Formats: sequence, structure tokens, C-alpha cells
Amino acid sequence: MAKMPETTFADLSLADKTSVKKSNLEARRFSDVSTCSFSSACFTGSSDEDEASPKDITQRNSNGSSDFCVKNIGKAGFGRREIEIAEQEMPGIMTLRKRAMEDKPLKNANIVGCTHVNAQTAVLIETLQKLGASVRWAACNIYSTQNAVAAALAEAGVPIYAWRGETEEEFWWCLDKCIHSEGWQPNMILDDGGDATHLMLKKYPDYFKSIKGIVEESLTGVHRLYQMSKAGKLTVPAINVNDSVTKNKFDTYYTCRDSILDSLKRTTDIMFGGKQVVVCGYGDVGKGCAQALRGQGCIVYITEVDPICALQAAMDGYRVVRLPEVIRNVDVVVTATGNKNVVTRDHMNRMKNGCIVCNMGHSCSEIDVSSLHTPELIWERVRSQVDHIIWPDGKMIILLAEGRLVNLSCSTISSFVVSVASSTQALALIELYSAPGRYKSDVYLLPKKMDEYVASLHLATFDAHLTELTDAQAKFLGLSKAGPFKANYYR
Repeated sequence: MAKMPETTFADLSLADKTSVKKSNLEARRFSDVSTCSFSSACFTGSSDEDEASPKDITQRNSNGSSDFCVKNIGKAGFGRREIEIAEQEMPGIMTLRKRAMEDKPLKNANIVGCTHVNAQTAVLIETLQKLGASVRWAACNIYSTQNAVAAALAEAGVPIYAWRGETEEEFWWCLDKCIHSEGWQPNMILDDGGDATHLMLKKYPDYFKSIKGIVEESLTGVHRLYQMSKAGKLTVPAINVNDSVTKNKFDTYYTCRDSILDSLKRTTDIMFGGKQVVVCGYGDVGKGCAQALRGQGCIVYITEVDPICALQAAMDGYRVVRLPEVIRNVDVVVTATGNKNVVTRDHMNRMKNGCIVCNMGHSCSEIDVSSLHTPELIWERVRSQVDHIIWPDGKMIILLAEGRLVNLSCSTISSFVVSVASSTQALALIELYSAPGRYKSDVYLLPKKMDEYVASLHLATFDAHLTELTDAQAKFLGLSKAGPFKANYYR
């Protein structure tokens, strides 16, 4: 058979050439968008996940510093734009920055941070710096880092050690590099999950003796602090911002209500109407998830160990069940407890084909993922953070983010609501750092006056106007006209 002659670009007609150029341009545009969205944005992985570890590559920012470890310092420009967008939606923390930057309330504070690394966290980090602090930062989750944002922070001179897709060994290496640095010793900890506190206490006990305070924002980390306090191992004061009103009534609830839908849509393209969903846990996270899913037409079940939360769920119109009662029929399982082994291998063995399993709690232990790493099961990566786990009989379940926090691994979160939490964290750090001796070695809640101040920083965005008490009304209630309006035990 004769070989067909090759056609070159020169052989094409003018119309064909124009068509080819347009096609190439559109392909290049799509490629550029894909590169930005999927390798730099906050909700996906990237095509470069299998490249050499950043740990093995020396990079320098424009000032020549190499005191950082990120995926690609070249993405700093894109990350800076992400941060600028977040700043526009974070009125509370930006107002706090403007009001306090001249006084430098965190002057000489050396803060080691271990939190999610995204555009919203970057706004907090740069606020702490403007308030006088020196910081070193690592990620608390191996999948939630925005690589471009980490690059922007590194370019700005922040010693940051974080990238998306770290291994467990790399995670601890990054955290160690932040805690232990020649010529720098931490005196404050901002933690999300307790890992920085744990590592410092275990590996650098002398450093821990110099710590003036710990601020912890997650349920898991708070549990660790209370356990340390009970065992007599907590030798510094700590503030539990997870249970502050502005954290659990706003950040936890509203962020999860928005982001659970975003996470599931981005990863699975699911249509929610008519789907049966079980939400494990009806705390603030569970409440937000359940409301969002029901609003999209899902049939939502709740599991709970706490009779008070169970009663709330029942009176909100949800059916409260035990997981084994519904596990064979549900289309989606969402964990939101902060506990361990909430969803076990036995549960997953009984799930129906195509069931989606994800975790909205901080801890990565809620789903027993390790039990799925057995010879008879096949793991198939179908897209970033989405795995099909296939049983010998062909049944398949869909596991998101390998059981880690799905919203920060697979979607975006609301900058405005994070502004509330970030303002709370910043004020807690200022409170502990500027008031030595006021707090003993125990776990405290943020004073309600500060909670109310954080809320007030955000009211102007909604053009909301507070009513003022008259002198007679204040006297009748036994309150100051300026607050606080709630007792310290109020949650």
C-alpha cells in the first residue's frame, strides 16, 4: 500500500492555516489555565506530583535566601495574586493588622506555626510579621498546601517548609526545620492538630521550656492539650481557640457548610438530589455538612455518641441511626467526629458499589485507611485526591484525599469566615505573649470580650449597626454597656 504524502503547514490553505493557529492558541490557553488551576490553586493536586522531592532541591528567592522548602519558587507571582484576593475578603484580620501594626504587640515573638498553608493562612502569617513577630511555618496537612501561596511566602522571605503531597517522613522533616534553626529559637506556638507541640516536647524539651504560650485551633489538638494538662506535662499556658465562640459558631460551621459541597462536586461530579448520605457526628462541622447536603436534596442520616447532639439532630429533622443500620444503602459517608476508626474495614466491606467516603474532621484517623492496604484490594488513582478501591468481586468505593481533611485537600474555603478564625488566633497570640504571668500552665478559652471584638471587626462588611444599651438596660442586666455580653462559660 502506497504511503500517503505528509502535509506540512506550508501546504495548507489560508483558511486551514487560520484554523490550525486558532486550535493551537486555544490548546495553549487551556494548557496555561490547567497549569495555573491544577498545579498552583488550592483545591487540586498537579501533574508534577511524582517529580523529585523539593527536599532534595536547593532553591533561592530573589534575595538569595534558601531558608525555605516549597514545590516551585517560580510560582510566587501567581501565589501573591491569590493572597491579594484573600485579603479583600478578610476584613477582620486586615483591620486588626492596620490598628496594631504601629504598636508591634508581638515584637520579639518567635512563632513556630503548623497550620494549613493557603492564601488565607498567608494573610495571617504576614499580619503576625507586621505586628512584630518572627515566624517559621510548616503545613499541618500533607495535602492541603497551596504550592503557589507557599512560593509567594518564600519569595517574601518567610521561612516556610511546605508543599502539597508531602510524605509522612517529609512532613516531620519540614516541621523539624521550622522548630530547629540555627540562631533562632521559638517562644510561641500556633498549632493546628498539636503536631508542633508534640514534636517540640518530644525532641526539643529545652525549647519547650522557653515557650510563653500555645494557641491551638483544632479539636484534635485541644484534646491533646487537655490530656497533657491532666498528665501534668503541660508546663506552659495554652489558649483553646477551637472552642471560642467566633471559631465554632462561624469558622467551623459556615466553612464546612460551604466546602463539603464544593469538595464532593470537584472530586466526583456527583448530583446530590435524592442521594442517601450519612454524616458521622453532629457537632458544628456535622451540622454544617448536614444542612448543606439536605439543602441540595439529599436524604441525610446522622450518627452520634452524644445524646445532646443526637437530640439536636432529631429535632432538626434528621434520622439518628447507627452506622451499620444504613451502611449498605448510603451513597456518601462523611465523617466529622475528630475520633478514630469511625469507619472501619468492616463498614467498607458492606458499602455498595460506588459509595463515596470522605472525612471532614481534622484527624486523618476517622476512616481506617490502613486496613485498605491489603493484597486483595486494588487502588486506582483516577484523579488527584480521588482513589477507587476495588474489591475482588469488582465492587468499588471512592475514597477522597486518602481519608484526610477533604475540604482543604480538594476544594476551596471561604476567606471571609477564615478571617474570623485568623483574627481570633492573632488575638490569642497577643494575649499570651503580652501578659506573662497572667496565665498558669493550663488550657484557657479566649476571653469573651475578645470574641466580641473579633465579631465586631466583621460587621461593617454587612453594613450592620449594633443597638446600644441604655444605662437603665445595662443596669437591669448587670452588664457594661460596652460588653462583654456573654459570660466566659458561654459557647
